[in-house]
Amino acid sequence: MAIAYRQQIDDDTEFALWKIEETADELYKQLKLDDTEKAYTKKLSKSKRYLHWLGTRVLLRKMLGTEEYIDAKVDSHGKPYLVSLPYHISLSHSFDYAAVMISKTRHVGIDIEQVKEKVERIAHKFMLPNELAFIEDKHKIQQLYVCWCAKEAVYKCYGQKEISFADNISLQPFTFQHHDVLQARLHKGHVNIDYEVGYLQYQDYMIGYVKG
Repeated sequence: MAIAYRQQIDDDTEFALWKIEETADELYKQLKLDDTEKAYTKKLSKSKRYLHWLGTRVLLRKMLGTEEYIDAKVDSHGKPYLVSLPYHISLSHSFDYAAVMISKTRHVGIDIEQVKEKVERIAHKFMLPNELAFIEDKHKIQQLYVCWCAKEAVYKCYGQKEISFADNISLQPFTFQHHDVLQARLHKGHVNIDYEVGYLQYQDYMIGYVKG
């Protein structure tokens, strides 16, 4: 499967989606891995998580346009980074899709989620009362997923652990559209950062994406 969707954010920043229709072996053959990564993939073998891991790495290779080995690591906070290429990256996946965001100049964050009714049951865990108040009945499930994906994207962009979605990431009221932006703020201690978060409903998935 080729790239299913690709969006240029600015001259240095873009994200893309990959629909995972290949087998694990087909994806694996498109990668160049070191011994540590090969050992790691063996632990994941035959799981959906394995397909997701492979899918994000194949998509990353396509977006960077290289056939060479890509040295991708994660830092102590779990944030992925490239050792020898001048890009900030963020990775996500959900069911049949992998998502990757890259930028030469800015920290980035992306999240993709399949839209399901269950989000309503857990909304109170990641939303503040004033945020729940602006959710519209007409698009309740989609709007809640926008909020989740936006907060997850901000969390990934900031790249530090111990951030509470409810306590440390707040969203300004917005009206749901299928492709739009909203305003968010990360606040913890002396840290106050404003973000403009993009979101997109793609088929039955929601994507949130942001650059720092």
